Amino acid sequence: MYEEAAAERIKKLGTESAFAILARANALQAQGKSIIHCEIGQPDFKTPRHIIDRAYQAMLEGYTGYSPTPGYPQVREAIAEYVYRQKGVKADPEGIVITPGGKPVMFYTMLMLVNPGDEVIYPNPGFPIYESCIRFAGGIPVPMPLLDVNDFRLDLEKFRASITPKTKLVIFTNPSNPTGGAFQKEDILQMAEILKDRPDIFILSDEIYDRLVYDGSVTSIATVPGFQDRTIILDGFSKTYAMTGWRIGYGVMHPDLARYMSRLMVNSNSCTTSFTQMAAMEALTGPQDSVEEMKEAFRQRRDWLVEALNNIDGISCRLPRGAFYAFPNIESFGLSSKEFCGRLMDEAGVAAAWGSSFGSYGEGHFRFSYAASLDDLKEAVRRLEKFTRSLKA
Repeated sequence: MYEEAAAERIKKLGTESAFAILARANALQAQGKSIIHCEIGQPDFKTPRHIIDRAYQAMLEGYTGYSPTPGYPQVREAIAEYVYRQKGVKADPEGIVITPGGKPVMFYTMLMLVNPGDEVIYPNPGFPIYESCIRFAGGIPVPMPLLDVNDFRLDLEKFRASITPKTKLVIFTNPSNPTGGAFQKEDILQMAEILKDRPDIFILSDEIYDRLVYDGSVTSIATVPGFQDRTIILDGFSKTYAMTGWRIGYGVMHPDLARYMSRLMVNSNSCTTSFTQMAAMEALTGPQDSVEEMKEAFRQRRDWLVEALNNIDGISCRLPRGAFYAFPNIESFGLSSKEFCGRLMDEAGVAAAWGSSFGSYGEGHFRFSYAASLDDLKEAVRRLEKFTRSLKA
């Protein structure tokens, strides 16, 4: 009955496998099974105390009602200053929309730009919600392969070949979820060179992990002359400040686009929570020590984990440049990535996300989040090695 009643558009929406894996892992834990969580992109650090204190103080000050739909002016100004300081992009506060998490920026971008039949180039493997939102908007997903043989960087010739007269939007994440790969500055400049004669193509630049880069830095395409007005930057607080549950993100774009996004906001959720905006402003303007401490901890985990994974017979793993994910290759075991991860959880008690859940080009890999503690990672690798020995046997 309900399948027949559901609108066709809802059937186009996919899901995010990491949350389904987390639910199953939690269910197994509730039954008494020992599970190591390496499936979810959630830092194991607590939100810094000064941010929590500011939220509490904001509530006492009366920030418990509606805010302006795009966000408080003073918070948008603080974001604009941060974006200039961190990314080198001189943003207009009127072009900033504060959203309940980063995902609405993805969704709203599709809804306000993509018409049925428009083509959208997106990273594959990549965050699965991109393709889901493209289909929901009636767009045609065009995968941009990111392969480990190319260190998960952009293949410029394949990118060039994927552009057609129907191309409306290009999406990329830098650094990447799930691979941890990052586009170099020359990749961004060459991408811009390919797109410069197509001003009708917009860019959604997902920069949610750009403070978690371990080797050098990343370049925003919005800094390339001629590209700021056609770029929508997605960023937020979940990863950088360990604020996943606070649900606050933002988009940076041309003010005319921001007005459309605000219209979608007012039609869907009215506004973003008032006191979390005050906490977010404190995150940007207050001490940054916790960010650097967390980043250094992730770097140490990355270095240990990648070496350990490469020491397991049958597994090879590229060194991630950013984010907190490794994307090891498991093709030698002859199993689909979904079967590999399913058995890894059932037989070894390690929860990880299968590569094909991030797109067809993710097959033969799995995503291993090192947002878990080093002790948990060591136990997870011990279990993984034992599991792979059993497969070889």
